[in-house]
Amino acid sequence: MPASDDLYPPAQYGGAWILLAIGILLLIGLAAWLLVVLTRPRRSITLPGSPAHAPLTADVLAQLRGEYLTDVQRIEDAYRSGNMDPKRANLELSRTVRNFVNEYSGLEAPVLSLEDLVDRGVDPALIDAIRRHYYPSIFQRGPAIDPVYGAEAARKVVNSWH
Repeated sequence: MPASDDLYPPAQYGGAWILLAIGILLLIGLAAWLLVVLTRPRRSITLPGSPAHAPLTADVLAQLRGEYLTDVQRIEDAYRSGNMDPKRANLELSRTVRNFVNEYSGLEAPVLSLEDLVDRGVDPALIDAIRRHYYPSIFQRGPAIDPVYGAEAARKVVNSWH
């Protein structure tokens, strides 16, 4: 039995604790690296000499116009049959026209305000449709503007968009 004056060596930790600490530090480093890699903006790859955004072909544009004109007609038919109130119809028409402009030209029309669209100098037909038909019906109190006129304005935008 050791005497009371003898020194005891310090307690030693097992090697597994050191490996666990190193593993945790590596996981934290990996998580930080993944966070940086997965959240940075993507770079598009373009071949030298090719345009950054290839324009759509005439067939694709015609099909796109046809799809959106069908959507406009569907909304107008739903309104005329009484399945959609005027405010909802104008909201859907606004959404449809803005999505068409976005798909056709890449302009982020669905998230831009009327003022933003005016500042960007978009086609006057779109500005007119939003200002005269959709905004008053969606944001003002009182009765909504007849969606039949809004549908006609939507057709004009879809057919005249460059």
